[in-house]
Amino acid sequence: MPDLQQRKVVLVTGATGFVGANVARRLVAEGHDVHLLLRKKTNQFPWRISEISEHVKLDFYTPSQAKDIDRVFSEVKPQWVFHLAAHGAYSWQQDKEQILESNYILTSRLLDAAVEHGCESFVNTGTSSEYGEKDHAPKEDEALNPVSYYAATKAGATTLCRYVGGAHKINMPTLRLYSCYGPYEQPNRLMTNLVACGFEGQWPTLVDENCAHDFIYVEDAVDAYLLAAKRRLTQSCDPGAIYNVGTGTQTKLKEVVRIAAPLLNIKAKPSFGSMPNRAWDAEVWVCDHAKITDELGWRPKHSFEDGLRKMVDWYRQSPHLHSMYKEELQLTLL
Repeated sequence: MPDLQQRKVVLVTGATGFVGANVARRLVAEGHDVHLLLRKKTNQFPWRISEISEHVKLDFYTPSQAKDIDRVFSEVKPQWVFHLAAHGAYSWQQDKEQILESNYILTSRLLDAAVEHGCESFVNTGTSSEYGEKDHAPKEDEALNPVSYYAATKAGATTLCRYVGGAHKINMPTLRLYSCYGPYEQPNRLMTNLVACGFEGQWPTLVDENCAHDFIYVEDAVDAYLLAAKRRLTQSCDPGAIYNVGTGTQTKLKEVVRIAAPLLNIKAKPSFGSMPNRAWDAEVWVCDHAKITDELGWRPKHSFEDGLRKMVDWYRQSPHLHSMYKEELQLTLL
């Protein structure tokens, strides 16, 4: 538990999502006064925060009501804001109006309120998709080439945070996350399908074996959020700094399968190419995290195998969620 000087009033957006729920859980565990900003009539997954519901306060807004955000800030008076709300990261999220509202318009309104109400820190969530396809690990100042509407709106929000932070000398960093995985991840994603199918002794449908990701375990990503919020600005510090968050090691799908097989005791042979590659699948997708390591002292603590083992243990200890994950998984017929 933090002492009274360290305890913060915190507002988290996107806390019904995967990474946001993990951030909220850590903040609760550390004893902060945690508020979750949710859309009215949200259709997201409240199961992720049900176990902490008695330890957080819920604040609601309506996207069409621009003044709702200012009202929430007036009532809550947050010292820290963690902005993880987003739309369009998953292939089934195609509504451009909602993508723009969640990724850019909401960000703009939150930034205005953060300035108006004197927030100490505003940590924005970016994405490695802002870079587009690269044949190397891009640094944060490299030219962007977003290849989707989602990535373009996220790049716009990152730029906006950098501008507002610099203009008002407020700590407003953006974390460009690579491929997060771990407890409470979205159903019907590679890692959740892998674990859910693995418990049935099967492999999920798989894309090309050479598709690569820089997999970052969610606990390590949460560490980065907390360090970013605690960052102290100096005269030479960029208030709107951008930080890549990944391990610096890419793992091809064939390596994922090799590591997963003994952990899940899968004897069957995987069927690579049993589903087509998606638009974002690539053979090079790797992070350069030198900047966040140098400036904030952050380093990933988990290898891919370590994180997968923890995820498997979490799934095993969460039988009440198995039916939900199994409903969404895609089994390969062998």
